[in-house]
Amino acid sequence: MSRVAVMGSGSWGTAFSMVLSDAGQEVSMWARRDSVVAGINSEHRNPDYFADIDLAPTVIASTDPRAAMEGAEFVVMAVPSQTLRANLETWTIPGDAVVVSLAKGIELGTGLRASQIIEQVAGIEPDRVAVVTGPNLAREIAERQPSGSVVASTSLETAERLQAVCHTRRFRAYTNTDVIGCELGGATKNVIALAVGMAVGLGLGANATATVITRGLAESSRLGLALGADPYTFSGLAGLGDLVATCNSPLSRNRTFGEQLGRGHSVAEIAASTRQVAEGVKSCASILALAQRAGVEMPIVEAVKTVIDGTQTPPQMITSLMSRSAKAERY
Repeated sequence: MSRVAVMGSGSWGTAFSMVLSDAGQEVSMWARRDSVVAGINSEHRNPDYFADIDLAPTVIASTDPRAAMEGAEFVVMAVPSQTLRANLETWTIPGDAVVVSLAKGIELGTGLRASQIIEQVAGIEPDRVAVVTGPNLAREIAERQPSGSVVASTSLETAERLQAVCHTRRFRAYTNTDVIGCELGGATKNVIALAVGMAVGLGLGANATATVITRGLAESSRLGLALGADPYTFSGLAGLGDLVATCNSPLSRNRTFGEQLGRGHSVAEIAASTRQVAEGVKSCASILALAQRAGVEMPIVEAVKTVIDGTQTPPQMITSLMSRSAKAERY
């Protein structure tokens, strides 16, 4: 049994805590709200997320980040990518713990991936940093439906340690040392899912959505290759797998957000209607900036950003994408 701290009590943090407890680990969760901590500790349920699913008695919670991380061998960052830096600046990570990111986004302003933020702010060396990614629809994982994921670190030893901590009969973890590709795949698929959602909201069919998914994968792969990723990563769970799940499932926050945009709702209206974060809404700007610095063309990401910014409507976005000059499929 390993002691694992999960810093965050949202849907993905809660689901991953269940994976860890199923794998036999002792889990300590950090939550901001007293009501969440009380629900987890007394009722063994998170009242805000998956209130109908029991947590193991080995999962405990605290509002004190120091108490949550005390003695932890693994510290899991289960907060959104845009708040990761602010949280890390106030937390003291145990000196020998492996730090694991669940975030799937690129930081605004800096263009940094979550692993880079952890290394920079917390002063953690790369071989103690890992990420979990892949098709990670939290509700399905919380229901213990079979799922495959990727645990990645520049250190294969660290990836294998994390794999041993979270591998269960229902959650199959594969190792990877391509952290760049795994994180870029996880971030860009959210933006592509927004585009797919808009197409669905507009009433477009399978041909349109399949085209967006496939060309979105091409964009992600181009960016990854330019930034030093292994192109094969994008054909695996961290690339294609995550993209397909996020674009096709109504459980996906980004796909659902995009559908609402396609039906004519504004970004502000949709954001106000849910407590969950659709990472692609903010990451589209940082991903596009990253691509522009690398000299990589990402037309779908760019088009999504115009809708988020309010300079185009979803129908105008589709028209602009379809009106682009003809090209070879591989360019």
